[in-house]
Amino acid sequence: MMENESFYRRARRIIFGAPRDLFDPKIFHNVSLIAFFAWVGLGADGISSSSYGPEEAYLALGGHTILALFVAAATVLTVFIISASYSQIIEAFPSGGGGYIVASKLLGEKAGVVSGSALVIDYVLTITISVAAGADAIFSFLPLPWLEYKFAFTFLVILLLIWLNLRGVKESVVILTPIFMAFILTHVPLILFAILRHLPDLPAVGTRVSSDLSAASSEMGWLGVGALLLRAYSMGAGTYTGIEAVSNSMQTLREPRVQTGKRAMAYLAFSLAFMAGGIILGYVLNGVGPVHGKTLNAVLFGGLVESLWQGGTAKFLAAFVLFTEAVLLFVAAQTGFLGGPQVLSNMANDSYMPHRFAHLSERLVTKYGVYFMGGMAFLMLFITGGSVRYLVIMYSINVFLTFSLSQFGMCRHWWKDRESEGKWKSGLAINGLGFFLTASILCVTVWMKFPEGGWITLLITGSFVAASFLVRRHYRKASGHLRRLDDLLLNLPAPTLAAAQEPMLRRQAPTAAIMVSGYNGLGMHVFFSIVRSFPGTFRNFIFLSAGVVDTSRFKGAAEIENLATNLREQLRNYVEFVKGHGYYAEARYQVGTEVIEIINHLSEKVVADFPNVVFFAGQLVFQEDNFFNKLLHNQTAFLAQKKLVFAGQPMIVMPIRVLE
Repeated sequence: MMENESFYRRARRIIFGAPRDLFDPKIFHNVSLIAFFAWVGLGADGISSSSYGPEEAYLALGGHTILALFVAAATVLTVFIISASYSQIIEAFPSGGGGYIVASKLLGEKAGVVSGSALVIDYVLTITISVAAGADAIFSFLPLPWLEYKFAFTFLVILLLIWLNLRGVKESVVILTPIFMAFILTHVPLILFAILRHLPDLPAVGTRVSSDLSAASSEMGWLGVGALLLRAYSMGAGTYTGIEAVSNSMQTLREPRVQTGKRAMAYLAFSLAFMAGGIILGYVLNGVGPVHGKTLNAVLFGGLVESLWQGGTAKFLAAFVLFTEAVLLFVAAQTGFLGGPQVLSNMANDSYMPHRFAHLSERLVTKYGVYFMGGMAFLMLFITGGSVRYLVIMYSINVFLTFSLSQFGMCRHWWKDRESEGKWKSGLAINGLGFFLTASILCVTVWMKFPEGGWITLLITGSFVAASFLVRRHYRKASGHLRRLDDLLLNLPAPTLAAAQEPMLRRQAPTAAIMVSGYNGLGMHVFFSIVRSFPGTFRNFIFLSAGVVDTSRFKGAAEIENLATNLREQLRNYVEFVKGHGYYAEARYQVGTEVIEIINHLSEKVVADFPNVVFFAGQLVFQEDNFFNKLLHNQTAFLAQKKLVFAGQPMIVMPIRVLE
């Protein structure tokens, strides 16, 4: 650590960790996830949904809880069908992106924006509902007077998760792995015990099912029985949330990604099917009913533990089981912080979201995406008051909207490419069945829960879709203006000097250091503006550029090297042109993730070599200087100016007017 390093930078290193070396050949290995860690970091969302999904399905049956056996069977089957269909999406889209990329490529950009928007809100709700349900589990075994602190506790957990994810993907998953394993090792034996202890009672259970079906059909008719089962099945839709997480976050997996992703998906499918189906069976066989202030899982596992141990030991073990369940829900919130920023990044690369969402921090995480997901989770927490039942409704609608679009897109893919795809029939069958199930659940959930909060979900998601199209429209206008500037490159005046007549370097001569993003019309516009505004003043021109590594380029060490090579070639064009017109010129660049840090580093070296230097940069200036424009366009020139002026160096920002 440098002795003159500021207190702020030292504190940031301690809190978030040291910057990663982009050119380390092992960096992509170190930050990626093997199948097991993917199961932990991405699959925890699906497995933890067994804490609230089965409960909602069971309670929806009212007094006919014995019929939950049919719901349990349907739940297990649905888990495997959706998982199989997403395994095919992993094969077709190994670079990830999930619902957004699938819908965009197969159904068109409008469907992609709808799917991506629903997916982002889904991940926000993943964070909120997981933390809220975890808080419910913890406060189920705490004294009732402590309930007033539950909301503040939920707030602090979200804050902690934001910090963990700003440190980096793998660190956050590794830290949470022991918690995940503690959940598995406590819940699996208890679920097996809940079922196996009642094996001798299965004939009696069969008799109860038969009699209850007869009573229900007499009371409601067979159509009513079917509607009741369908309602319970759809109310348990929260059970399937998180299955898509592996497909959405393929970028975080270790090579070979397809095999890693499919293996993680298999782990998730079997564990979720066992947990969800087993818990519903446990409710039925053990006669679990609602108890005020407790979740059904708390009632089930508390009763099981008390049947094995007595006194304080039973209370301690029951509390520990619920604690592992609660903390696993906090691990599940991690999925939102992994998947959400990835979707935002993909949308930003397509200009549907602010471009800064594709930027990486020095820890190689999409920090703006993490900030956004955390901020939105806080907002949802305040809107719903942390009510899990309310959040499940909002959550399920967005999840199954994305599910349905992805499955329909894959159906279209198999049918369109049936001549070239040898296994198109089996693929179409799996995705077709997946579409039928997910679309049915979506329709039933919206129909039944629209007045109970479903309308708010549709309003929030619809607003996000509208905002995405507004962002895209703005970027298209700005791009049109920049293209007109790029036309300047086609009409540049021919060099007036031969290579042998290149001017001599005079370090004490007035020097203009121009910050550029590459060889483009904006950079040339700044150069000509300097020559025109300060005729005969500057004899040296230094071009400075930061090669920014964002999510579109963070794909391997070779990609980073290509970025550096490409940037060097672009800057050479500036140097050759300026030298050809009688000025001394050179270029300096650096590849990294933080533009201002790079510019600051380069400028320090320039000042040391050229003491009589003035810095210049171009900045798009809009007629209306509003928050929207500041959000969508970086303020690099002004931020760099602030740093340089504070350091005692002059800098001039050349405005590039954009007519709106």
